[in-house]
Amino acid sequence: MNYTQDIEESKIRRAKKNMLLFGMISLGMSFAGLTSAYIISKKRPDWLTDFEIPQAFYISLSVIVLSSITLHLAKNSLSKEENSKGMVLLVTTLILGIVFVYLQFLGFSQIIANGYFFTGSESSITTSFIYLTVLMHLAHIFAGLIALIVVIYNHYKLKYINGKTLGIELATTFWHFVDILWIYLFLFIYFVR
Repeated sequence: MNYTQDIEESKIRRAKKNMLLFGMISLGMSFAGLTSAYIISKKRPDWLTDFEIPQAFYISLSVIVLSSITLHLAKNSLSKEENSKGMVLLVTTLILGIVFVYLQFLGFSQIIANGYFFTGSESSITTSFIYLTVLMHLAHIFAGLIALIVVIYNHYKLKYINGKTLGIELATTFWHFVDILWIYLFLFIYFVR
């Protein structure tokens, strides 16, 4: 590879990383707006003060943190070209991501079992905010799962060799972002009731 190609690849890497950063900042601002509206709505007379976070959300918190660890280890393995170890860690992360999604829907069923609904005459503004927030986060988890599937496929095709790890770097950054976002949302819902 010559000097001009190196500069061009460096520009492309920087541009893609900046695009991801811009997207994450935009998403962060969306969730900041949603949580701000949640705080303002707490003053309503119909706000639920006895809402309990479902047990599945507590477990999902552990699962999402573990998935960040496995993906970080996978990225490190791929950068060292430890391909088998990297594949095991990538698939483990994907499985943990799917378990997280399952736990979120289990949490929804626990909320409903406690008599709190998203819509209808039994719904409240409190539960509507919680459902909306969690569903928005889940949409981004699905995007992260798609990114993981692409990374697994590209790794299977041996595209992350000779230091060409941009795809796994971007996917890892996004996955860590949605993980941190869930930690923030969980703590927010836990402490701001």
